[in-house]
Amino acid sequence: MQASPKKEDQQRLVARLMKACGGSYSPETRRKYYISGPQWAAAYQGQALFHAPTRSAVGFEEIIKKWGEIGIQCWTTHDTDVIPTEALGKDRQAEIVGRIKRSLESNGVKCSMVTTETFYHAVWAASPAAEAPEVREYAAFRVKNTVDIGHELGASFAVYWPGSLGYYVQGAIDETQTLRWYADSLNAACERDIEVAKKKGRPTLKHCLEAKPFEPQAEILLPTSDAMLAFIASGVLKHPEMVGLNPEYLHELMWGAAPRAALARALLAGKLFHFDINDGYRLKHDVDIGVGLVNPLDWLNVLVLLRSHGYNGPFNLDYKPPRTTSNFGVFEMSFPTAVDRFITMWEMAGEVISDPIIKEATDTLKGGAGPVGDPKDADAIAAANAELLTLHELIAHRLVQILWGAHRGRTYSV
Repeated sequence: MQASPKKEDQQRLVARLMKACGGSYSPETRRKYYISGPQWAAAYQGQALFHAPTRSAVGFEEIIKKWGEIGIQCWTTHDTDVIPTEALGKDRQAEIVGRIKRSLESNGVKCSMVTTETFYHAVWAASPAAEAPEVREYAAFRVKNTVDIGHELGASFAVYWPGSLGYYVQGAIDETQTLRWYADSLNAACERDIEVAKKKGRPTLKHCLEAKPFEPQAEILLPTSDAMLAFIASGVLKHPEMVGLNPEYLHELMWGAAPRAALARALLAGKLFHFDINDGYRLKHDVDIGVGLVNPLDWLNVLVLLRSHGYNGPFNLDYKPPRTTSNFGVFEMSFPTAVDRFITMWEMAGEVISDPIIKEATDTLKGGAGPVGDPKDADAIAAANAELLTLHELIAHRLVQILWGAHRGRTYSV
């Protein structure tokens, strides 16, 4: 169906104002960054528990084509985003995977990550680690099948979100046993991965757990990245070295945590494999707003941390374009601007790291005031460093200056 003249005029207005905004990067520049675009994010139609869809459906071929045009280097997907549940593991799956490979190749896009849907279908009503052995056997099939798809598409990562791993009513499950059963499915995935990687002469995938504090279950057994670090180290996994984290910025914010601190703990454990990027509000539901639109200063600090500690994994654009954005706007405005905001903040983080004022302040703080007369005199130590600690606020001020360009002389006359 052709767009009406009025609709075309509105689209031209959006395109013109986008150009007038400036600050955009070329597709060639965007491809230099390890940014991935999820199938589910671009295909999201605006639906929710209380919301009807506001956009029409978009298939993977169109999304991959748009990623190529925008300059998003990689594409990611759930198994059932692109393959009907009833076709998994069958001939139709091979046909669809073949189409995906051709689409990726023709548009210069790579598949970086695959993930298994273990939360939507009715079979997961009691989680992928349900009491029924046949459910757990099916869960093992699904994750092993996703490993197969990942290797076929050239992916490097597999992500697992156990959002249905939990309960609605207390006493209904044995939490310890459920966690052991969940480990069985991860063990099956890793064993399959080792087997397939050896046959194909490829590295094994990096298996990444993604935490979310609430939704869709009432109580979730692995609600935070810290809980998942404990789970990985608990001894129930056969290949814990293959399993790490895929923290999501908003999922940490949802329970009131500091995403930067959660990422720091993952870095310290050597388990930060993958990172889902978005934005939102503390102690609210999973709104999945585009990166940098709500908490740009916090995002700058997050990227300073990651740059400082050599994170080189993907940044996956796991957000939902607002329901008010049209199909045209999703690809003309929403995803290009999300990529450009990320790139700008990443490069800004580099400025923070090399900024002479911040460097002098942090170096001075690390050096301390120097020896005091009695190294066991708490009052003397506090007094010696009292003036230096003012530098904490100065550093924060400098970060804000860099964020809005005041470090380059941008001021306003009143």
